[in-house]
Amino acid sequence: MEPFLKKFFPEVYTKMNEDTKISNYCKFDSQLLTSFTSSLYIAGLVASFFASSVTRVFGRKPSILLGGAAFLAGSALGGAALNVYMLIFGRILLGIGVGFANQSVPLYLSEMAPPNYRGAINIGFQLCVGIGVLSANLINFGTEKIKAGWGWRISLAMAAVPASILTLGALFLPETPNSLIQNSKDPEKAKLMLQRVRGTNDVQAELDDLIIASSISKTIKHPFKNFLQRKYRPQLVMAIAIPFFQQVTGINVISFYAPVLFRTIGLGESASLLSSFMITGVLGTFSTFISMLIVDKFGRRALFMIGGIQMFLSQTLVGGLMAAQLGDYGGISKGYASLIIIFICTYVAGFAWSWGPLGWLVPSEIFPLEIRSAGQSITVAVGFLFTFMVAQTFLTMLCHLKSGIFFFFGGWVLVMSAFVYFLLPETKNMPIEKMNRVWREHWFWKRIVGEVNEDGKMEVP
Repeated sequence: MEPFLKKFFPEVYTKMNEDTKISNYCKFDSQLLTSFTSSLYIAGLVASFFASSVTRVFGRKPSILLGGAAFLAGSALGGAALNVYMLIFGRILLGIGVGFANQSVPLYLSEMAPPNYRGAINIGFQLCVGIGVLSANLINFGTEKIKAGWGWRISLAMAAVPASILTLGALFLPETPNSLIQNSKDPEKAKLMLQRVRGTNDVQAELDDLIIASSISKTIKHPFKNFLQRKYRPQLVMAIAIPFFQQVTGINVISFYAPVLFRTIGLGESASLLSSFMITGVLGTFSTFISMLIVDKFGRRALFMIGGIQMFLSQTLVGGLMAAQLGDYGGISKGYASLIIIFICTYVAGFAWSWGPLGWLVPSEIFPLEIRSAGQSITVAVGFLFTFMVAQTFLTMLCHLKSGIFFFFGGWVLVMSAFVYFLLPETKNMPIEKMNRVWREHWFWKRIVGEVNEDGKMEVP
């Protein structure tokens, strides 16, 4: 929004409106603007490691509560910001909230969900993120029209609404059976909770698996250090590779700077916000909902591959069109702009039913209990680290690579699709405390962690 840029980032505002000699791809290249965006992710990265200890020692519920409280404080500071320092500090508090929530909520969902519905229930997390994006873009579109120029304050302060729901709602959440066994000496509490969430009294087999997993976890004093052991090598690779790949899909090009892209191809302020709202909001949310319905039927790998092909083709076509039609100066014809928007829609749909939700689902279901909290923290931290790096460098990359930035991210989509095809086993319908079996039966990972013989016993490599 122009009043927001004028108040906090006047250099960008001046370049955007007054410097006619600057390239279309370089108008928004400002380290201060990207620092504002990226401060959230560095704060989230650091917070996720603190969240690991809270989640493991005190349970999943306290982490969710702390995340909600940080969200509330951050939204208040952002809405009341008088200078860029208040703005960035509020953003840092929001980052702490995201760090705690992203560490604890996917774990909570995966541990509470029955194996046959774990994919759908966990994708509910990403679906609600999509609804949040939709709501944020709708609020931005409305508040941008406030003539007095203070609409941005409403946009930032409205984060307090979902923060309040999260904080108050968490007060009424029960703790997961896994956490109850891990932190309590009374397995009867966990059994009652299992019976309650499974809707049956026949939970003894699952309870026995939880008790065994808990007894193993209590022998682990330093989960991050233990993560380096050979038997956890597949989980360590996935904890790093999946969030890294999720960030280099290029989705941040669309989600963080969609209005910037649409202004780059010649759309005005209001039109760019509406395009961003329609694409990243409505289409992304709908596609994630489709993923939620089919993930437990078709599996994780199929969605990863379909989404990867879709993203690669659409990014290549967008890059080619922008290279051919959009120079450093001037705009682009309405026809070609519409075509670019169609391909961006195709890209967003592909991401929203593959790497978007599955990038959270798969890591949350593959870790054994003894390293689960640490593993999720590594996943979140790696995600934040590369989100920060992409967000901090994107506008500079856009300025230098121009339309080539789409080919850059398209190349990464090819790499990650090959990674999934060769190295990620299918995890659908596998009970979370028996997930080690998928690695022992995989053509590559069984060489590292051992394999299961015909009697069901593990053979050490």
